[in-house]
Amino acid sequence: MEPRRMHKERQGVVLSNRMQKTVVVSVERTVRHPKYLKYLKRRTKVKAHDEKSECRAGDRVLIVETRPLSRDKRWRVSRILERAVTDELAAPDATPSA
Repeated sequence: MEPRRMHKERQGVVLSNRMQKTVVVSVERTVRHPKYLKYLKRRTKVKAHDEKSECRAGDRVLIVETRPLSRDKRWRVSRILERAVTDELAAPDATPSA
């Protein structure tokens, strides 16, 4: 029996978690311009499987390549690296006081 092959791993930020068990993750990479040799940031949006639906928008996650799970999903959320910072104190009292 062959050993399991290495899967691609990427870090990204969750953009949306509005689907059931699916999150949209923005993965950023740097590429070098062929002529000007300047490093540019390129972003790719991928859909990843989130089995427990525990990711929120703004979370930094580690995603791992997997077999095709649906038409668009080829990635799975491995773990949450950093939670999104939310300002919960400013939201409830939105009305100005007189």
